[in-house]
Amino acid sequence: MDRIVKIASQKAVVIFSKSSCCMCHAIKRLFYEQGVSPAIHELDEDSRGREMEWALMRLGCNPSVPAVFIGGKFVGSSNTVMTLHLNGTLKKMLREAGALWL
Repeated sequence: MDRIVKIASQKAVVIFSKSSCCMCHAIKRLFYEQGVSPAIHELDEDSRGREMEWALMRLGCNPSVPAVFIGGKFVGSSNTVMTLHLNGTLKKMLREAGALWL
């Protein structure tokens, strides 16, 4: 869990992902299209990825990926992020975290 918190606080937006996950790809594209450059941490390319995946599930992220952190705080998975995007809250969160300037 400590490793998750450390990685999540390194940049305004951090996405824990798996390279083979289609929903992860969609969420990454959403952030790129918003003008955000998130830090992407691919769990399937990390030797401790399985351990981190369990930690994300303990945080309430089920499925474990994509797991999105904004401003060091756990936001949620794809359903939550898409809901925030559709209701306009996501841009506000990104601005407050310093991920967007406009």
